[in-house]
Amino acid sequence: MTARRVGAVDCGTNSIRLLVADVDDEGLLTDVVRRTEVVRLGQGIDRTGVIAPEAMERTLAVSREYAATCREHGVEDARFVATSASRDARNADEFVCGVVQAFGDLDVAPEVVPGDEEARLSFTGATGDLRRLGVPGPYLVVDLGGGSTELVRGTDDVEAGRSVDIGCVRLHERHLASDPPTDDEVVAARADVALALHEAEEVVDLSGLGAVVGLAGSITTVTAHVLGLAAYDRDAVHLARVGLDAHREASRELLGMTRDERGALPYMHPGRVDVIGAGALVWHELLGRVALRSPGAAVVTSEHDILDGIALSVAAR
Repeated sequence: MTARRVGAVDCGTNSIRLLVADVDDEGLLTDVVRRTEVVRLGQGIDRTGVIAPEAMERTLAVSREYAATCREHGVEDARFVATSASRDARNADEFVCGVVQAFGDLDVAPEVVPGDEEARLSFTGATGDLRRLGVPGPYLVVDLGGGSTELVRGTDDVEAGRSVDIGCVRLHERHLASDPPTDDEVVAARADVALALHEAEEVVDLSGLGAVVGLAGSITTVTAHVLGLAAYDRDAVHLARVGLDAHREASRELLGMTRDERGALPYMHPGRVDVIGAGALVWHELLGRVALRSPGAAVVTSEHDILDGIALSVAAR
């Protein structure tokens, strides 16, 4: 059995992540390097429509590090996927040129993927382990990012998906300025989320689900809070099955905390301290809808997500 060594970069609104992995002929993926850096590429983009110069430089600096790591580990082929912030910015071309220069001889150009492609990659990366473990579908994969949230339904393949503009950075900047958020701010944010989820439900059916699969930093952090971890433990979080009500209670707790209180939590990434309340609110509201439409659905957190889907797509081409 042969394996290809591939590189995958997922550049979102809040963080940029790298996966160097070996993928065998059966599509099984073995990590070589997995990194995450919070660079806040989407800083202020909802207000200005452009990537801020300091955010651009932070992200390109990490891109150069990731390119060096790919060369060091003998990556044969790589793919750089850029999501919401790059899709929305008027100066996205400047960012693309910077990434091309960073990767140089590796011949990697960032792809600003549309929401449906983003959803397909997330679904592919998130559901492989669940099928192997016998967790029944249909699955609702929820990729809660900084600028947008993708909801994708399917079992063996994608049946329906929708990307909506409610992410932890975008929602925080729009509504949750106070520390902790005021009741009025939370009401406004919930109304924003309700409109977006109503839009998503026009396409993605939330009834009859076997499992909700939560992805990305906001949901993994809520899961760490539910589990009461002494430090962030990726292995403990991955495939954790926790009750829906426990997830919603943990989300309410995180939303109501001050930033100092969140920052003192041993599993909290410093780059998520200010925005985790907004992410937790989105997760809370979505799970409330799932509770009404699919009361028997399991809630599973996955550390395998769009990044793994990108790596698999590289190996397949």
